[in-house]
Amino acid sequence: MSGGGGEGSDLEFTPTWVVAAVCSVIVAISLAAERFLHYGGHYLKKKDQKPLYEALQKIKEELMLLGFISLLLTVTQNGITKICVPPGLTRHMLPCSAHDAPDYHLSVSHFQISFPGTARRLLAPAGDESPPESNHPTGYCARKHKVPLLSLEALHHLHIFIFVLAIVHVAFSVLTVLFGGARIRQWKHWEDSIAKQNYETDQVLKPKVTQVHQHDFIKGRFGGFGKDSALFGWLLCFLKQFYGSVTKSDYVTLRHGFIMTHCKSNPKFNFHKYMIRALEDDFKQVVGISWYLWLFVVIFLLLNIHGWHTYFWIAFIPVILLLAVGTKLEHVITQLAHEVAEKHAAVEGDLVVKPSDDHFWFHRPHIVLFLIHFILFQNAFEIAFFFWIWVTYGFDSCIMGQIRYIVPRLIIGVFIQVLCSSSTLPLYALVTQMGTYFKRAIFNDHLQQNIAGWVQKAKKRREVKADSQSGQGSSHESANAGIQLGSIFPKRASAPGDSSLPPKADGSN
Repeated sequence: MSGGGGEGSDLEFTPTWVVAAVCSVIVAISLAAERFLHYGGHYLKKKDQKPLYEALQKIKEELMLLGFISLLLTVTQNGITKICVPPGLTRHMLPCSAHDAPDYHLSVSHFQISFPGTARRLLAPAGDESPPESNHPTGYCARKHKVPLLSLEALHHLHIFIFVLAIVHVAFSVLTVLFGGARIRQWKHWEDSIAKQNYETDQVLKPKVTQVHQHDFIKGRFGGFGKDSALFGWLLCFLKQFYGSVTKSDYVTLRHGFIMTHCKSNPKFNFHKYMIRALEDDFKQVVGISWYLWLFVVIFLLLNIHGWHTYFWIAFIPVILLLAVGTKLEHVITQLAHEVAEKHAAVEGDLVVKPSDDHFWFHRPHIVLFLIHFILFQNAFEIAFFFWIWVTYGFDSCIMGQIRYIVPRLIIGVFIQVLCSSSTLPLYALVTQMGTYFKRAIFNDHLQQNIAGWVQKAKKRREVKADSQSGQGSSHESANAGIQLGSIFPKRASAPGDSSLPPKADGSN
């Protein structure tokens, strides 16, 4: 065989009916997947779900990236397997301990270690008992008294792992947003009750005085520990994310604070609908795999060394970050309550909190979204790696590790998925609206496009007049217009495919 590395004949000696049948199946599956995504996008556009449609486009981009990775690995695999290195370079940083088997040999590479009793190489498929010398690339390097940098079989398994990781990440992200969104939609009856109450208030206007320290929002945030006890306050915030993370008094008070800050002239503003739109807008960022996430994959693959139990220890990274994010979001609500309780004993009308970026890490609410993105990806990486090893090499594989390290990893993965869906994501959707600036999701799509276009025209007029009049005279009016709305819809924010916003434009981006 010219290609080597497998059993059977080359394509030139393969029956045409086999080739046609296999191609038909592959093309049919590919077309079915393409049609599914197409009709899914058509359905979302019909339902006016532009953020979810853009998230679907993001998924298509990830699939296209996977296709390019697949093509690249396929085209370069023969060249990679013919990269020969001295055998000494492949005897270090092994994922399995070769010294556990007295008759081990490293005739090919550290991905092709043979052990007595297994009758197969470490990354070779079950049943493949052919000696390494039967592989063409191995023979190529053996004649030079060297070993290939990566075997053909190991390259194939690595290819599968990258594909599985991307699919699991997208699936986990979708499930998180679906279950988290279902939890947020349960708050709709609170919004409806507020709208009904506002209608009744319009009929009969009565003066109202609110005793701040007797308000449910204030009492529920301090839990009897006292507003001056920082330690117990943080402890309460940590525990509260596991039960009743958002109560009706929290929702009503934060909603009122948002409306009084950003749209005071519209007390009947549908805050719940805006919050859902903002979450959907953020979702298209979470579903993607950024370059730094791929960098983490490479680092963790590098550190998968026997005896280090790397994948056991890194499982604690996302769970610690998730607990920290949940605690911080709860603490933001507590800080808002503390500010009101510290300044007022009684207020006329409803209790009003003051949204501010100062309550968030580094005064940047969008950091929370970045951490949630990393947490979901890291958890997907753990689960994908487990199932990839299980299916490819078996549960008893040396790469899988000992059972006492496997079970905690799986428990942590399930815990992260449940807590993030039921508590952290709903908290994020509500609390990140408490930043200094609102998100552009407050406008509908048509209004966003009109305002963004008007801002660009104002900026262009300002630049032209500034060049001709040195920034003086009649350019003052258009400059003010560009500055005021430019902070909401800057040029880079309105560019296609760019969902990020600067701190002044977006409470989370």
